[in-house]
Amino acid sequence: MKHIYELKVISDFAAAHNLRNFRGKCEQLHGHNWKIEVVLRGTELDESGVVVDFSEVKEATRQLLAEVDHKYLNDIPYFAIHNPSSENIARFLLERLGERLDNGNRWIHSVTAWESGDACATYMVTER
Repeated sequence: MKHIYELKVISDFAAAHNLRNFRGKCEQLHGHNWKIEVVLRGTELDESGVVVDFSEVKEATRQLLAEVDHKYLNDIPYFAIHNPSSENIARFLLERLGERLDNGNRWIHSVTAWESGDACATYMVTER
């Protein structure tokens, strides 16, 4: 049996967007206050007894969210190519956070983007 540790950090940001080729009211300019859940998994603890310091995950997340907070997402190059849906926001954040935080013993497992209190999308790594 293989065991892993799982850590979660919750953040938020506000932004505007509109979905292209959606055929619904979300094609119109609108905004959300997204809640973001970042889940990091790890196989080993460091000499301090942690997978990673929570402050490191929070700081990397804070820096990345500063790039989208109070922005029109469609103007960000990634979302000019990928529709700025909650699904693609979760993917964008997972990929970018992975570049900053992944190493041999830990990785970003999933990012969930909540666009409202009852609707979210999760993007995750299924195999490691």
